[in-house]
Amino acid sequence: MSMTKQSPDITQIKAEQLRNWDESAAGWSKFFDKFERGAQCVSDRLVELAQIRPGQRVLDVATGIGEPAVTAARRVGPKGHVVATDHSPQMIKFARERASAIGVSNIEFFAMDAEALNLAEQSFDAIVCRWGLMFLPDLAGALQRMRLLLIPGGLLAASVWRDASKVPMIGLVLGVCRQFQLARPPAGTLGPLSLSDIDALKRTFEQAGFGDISDESMTVTFEFASGEEYARFQQRIQNPTTKLIGAQPNEVQAEIWQAVGASTAPYAGADGVIRLPNECVFVVARR
Repeated sequence: MSMTKQSPDITQIKAEQLRNWDESAAGWSKFFDKFERGAQCVSDRLVELAQIRPGQRVLDVATGIGEPAVTAARRVGPKGHVVATDHSPQMIKFARERASAIGVSNIEFFAMDAEALNLAEQSFDAIVCRWGLMFLPDLAGALQRMRLLLIPGGLLAASVWRDASKVPMIGLVLGVCRQFQLARPPAGTLGPLSLSDIDALKRTFEQAGFGDISDESMTVTFEFASGEEYARFQQRIQNPTTKLIGAQPNEVQAEIWQAVGASTAPYAGADGVIRLPNECVFVVARR
């Protein structure tokens, strides 16, 4: 499939995203096990909502370092097959290594732009996407393409986040940045909270030609041994917000990260463990 010529703005957005994800891949790999203890329930639910069964062919778009691809691969079994794509070659590298290390062999990994999926039409029974749609500049076009990749009646199940007030995993850092009066990322910058308007998201699915569109919510809780560990996690995963922090003088950076760690105090249990409950929303649609 040939790509249409993109505007310089979108080309620039994609290039910056690619740099960010490649740079953050090592951090995600380091914290993956801890992150996945909270996030596995989302992979499990996506597989359920997409009605994935043994023997099926499944596409995981924006797989990151391998989820929900691995969960889907286990569900489809040896007679099924999963194709996992991500824009970042470094993310795909870690995903491939992780799948190999745990003995999951029925996944093919490709570094591929989610808005230019060069795959055969009507070749997948289901598509899943965990926290990836919000980073796509041309979401409507991407959804139209995904729909064509599904067999008639096939399902797409995706997860997104609510707004910052309901997602402390992300909102705490944003709040500290406001407290320090840091300049915000440029208007229109795509981030993990970009699709918090679920009604608008469902309209985009409808405009892309999908039917039977529904949504449901789930609380996803991430645990950290301390506020300092939460701050280290945020430092390592590199995104537009953390890059704003990284542009400050060293002493200011240290002060900001100390404040990020301290911001978790309301979520500390009697055992000192930080538990951050976040509202995740699933959208499911049928070709």
